[in-house]
Amino acid sequence: MSDHSQNTETTDVVESIVPLMHIILPVGGAVLIFMLAFIAIFMA
Repeated sequence: MSDHSQNTETTDVVESIVPLMHIILPVGGAVLIFMLAFIAIFMA
């Protein structure tokens, strides 16, 4: 019974994050590209 309640809490957390994915993914991608570019310039 306790496992079922934990599963619903996990699902609620995931569902609360899903509407923000269209903001989080591009920002994360931009940060990753910036970090890779910085490393490439630093190593050159």
